[in-house]
Formats: sequence, C-alpha cells, structure tokens
Amino acid sequence: MSDLTARSSTQRRQTYLRQAGPYLAAVLAAFVVVGILLLLMGFNPLRAFQTILFTSFRTRNGFIQTWLKFIPLVLMALAFTIPAKGSKFNIGGEGQLIMGAVGAAVVGILLADLPGVVLLPLVLIAGILSGAFWAFIPAILLYRFNINEILSTVLLNFVSFSVIDYVATEIWPDPLAGHPTTTPIGAGAELPLLISSPPLHSGLLIAILVAAAVYIYTERTSAGYELVATGANPRAAAVFGINTSILFLLSLVLGGAMGGLAGAIEVAGVHHRLIEGLQSNFLALGIIIGLISKGNHAILPFVALFIAILEVGASAMQRTLAIPVEMVFIVEALILIFVLLSDVVRKDTL
Repeated sequence: MSDLTARSSTQRRQTYLRQAGPYLAAVLAAFVVVGILLLLMGFNPLRAFQTILFTSFRTRNGFIQTWLKFIPLVLMALAFTIPAKGSKFNIGGEGQLIMGAVGAAVVGILLADLPGVVLLPLVLIAGILSGAFWAFIPAILLYRFNINEILSTVLLNFVSFSVIDYVATEIWPDPLAGHPTTTPIGAGAELPLLISSPPLHSGLLIAILVAAAVYIYTERTSAGYELVATGANPRAAAVFGINTSILFLLSLVLGGAMGGLAGAIEVAGVHHRLIEGLQSNFLALGIIIGLISKGNHAILPFVALFIAILEVGASAMQRTLAIPVEMVFIVEALILIFVLLSDVVRKDTL
C-alpha cells in the first residue's frame, strides 16, 4: 500500500513538473532574449531584471501595488477565459470594465446617503449587471443574427469610451479635477481596507473568491462541463442534448460580469469616483494572462500575479534605471509566444 502511495505521489510530481516545464522554459527564454536586447542598448540586464522581479517584495508600497494590479488583471483574464471555454472570444473586456465602473459610480453617487451595508453591495451588483448587459448585446447579436462576437465586442469598447466621457463631463463632473472625473461616490460605497497604509482594499478577497468560484464552476460542475463540451465540439454537444446557443450566450454574459466587477472594484476600492482612463491596459494584459494560462483556471491567478509583479517592476525600472517600460511588454509577449510554441513542439514530438 505504501509503495502504491509513493508511486502515486511520484507520478503527481512528474505531472506537475511536465505542466510547469513549458512555463519555466518560456519565462527563461523571454528573459534571455530581452537581456540581449538590453545589453545591445547599453543597459545592465542583471540590474534591470532584479528591479523587475523584486520590486514587489522589497518595499511595502511595491507589495501593495502588486496586489492592486492583480485584482483587475485576474478578473479581466476571467472575462476572456470563461467565454473561451465555450469557444467564444470576448475582446470587449475593456468596455465591460468601463460600463461596470459607470454603473457602480451611478449607484454610488445617486444613493450616496444609504448606509454602507446596503450601498456597497448595490454598487458591486450594479457594476456586475452593467458589465453583463454590455456583453449581452454582442451575445444576443450572435444568438439571433449570427454576428461575430469578436467584431461586436471590439466595437462596443469604443462606444463605452463615449459613455464614460459623457458621464464624467456632463452629468456629474468634478470641475476641480482637470480631467474627466465625476464627483465622489458615497462613503458607504467604498470597499473596506485590509491594510490602511498604503491602502489595500478588500476587493482582493472578492477577486480571489471569484477566481475560486469560476474554477469550481468550470472544472467541478456539470454545468461547467457542458460549457467546456460546447466549446470543444458544439455539434457533438448538441447531439447529446446540450443547448449550445444558450451556453454561447451565457459564457459571454458571464465574461461581461467579470469585467463589470473589475470596473466596480476600481471605483469602490481605488478611485472612489469615475475617472476616464481607469481601464488602463487591463484588456490586453487580461487576454495575455488567459492565453498564457491556456484557460486553466487553476493556474490563471498565479499567472495574473506574475504579470502584476512584472508590471510593478516595469514602473520601478523606468524610474530608477531609465529603461523604457516597453521592455516588459516585450517580455510578456515573448512569454506568450514561447508558451504557445511549446504546444507546437509537444505535438510534433508525439
């Protein structure tokens, strides 16, 4: 019995190593390539990599900023990977985040006098529903008229830019801000802090719980299995009685809800108001995280954390060493390319 247990444990370790191997090789290869580029540009690659990788752990502020980056990144990655499980591509996470932020800000401002125990849940729910609605539009266009979701989700991103600009400049503008910004939301709409200085809000716990819930849904439930089966082979899924059209729609709406929640958390936890540009580059990074993790929701949060570390390190590298922050974009892109190439190499060797 003990031999069987030991053999099983050894097999699990070997499986984990095989799964982790391509990621470690991809990271190493990406840093080697960028190191050569930095040398050619006249920079010290060792100092650059030390700054990129360890800024998040050397200072309290770096540590907090890393987790603040992690929150929207993991949610935006889920906004991409949940529809991807159903073979649909949600490229509208940016618009869904913005509309989630708009919905959260509208409720936070209009109902500012409500107590926090009522107002905060309403703000988060408003963000989730707003993001879900923004994804429902391309979902219903796909369901009823077979309009490609990639095109419609991308185009709706641009519509959301006008919406946030209108709300921030015409409805509740802050004349002292010097930038399209609304007046603050009510104090009861702000997320409680886990750490007060520098502030780290409790949206971190929400993001972790949501990531865990998505993993359970997609990997451990029959409904999640139906979604995965639909994405793998829609015709076979339909033969076995799965309503693939509804699941296509549902996957996009769930993805939109993730983006909307990310926007609501940015309003309730970080800015405490609606600010044009709050979406940053979360869409691109979320898609990169989703592709690197290959839709595996067990490792997606760890990939999101690693990308957050790179992002915080990139800012520090630019400040202290005057190295362009774009070098980290190259690192992230190369990691993605090498991870995808590892699949090609593995298939060719089988």
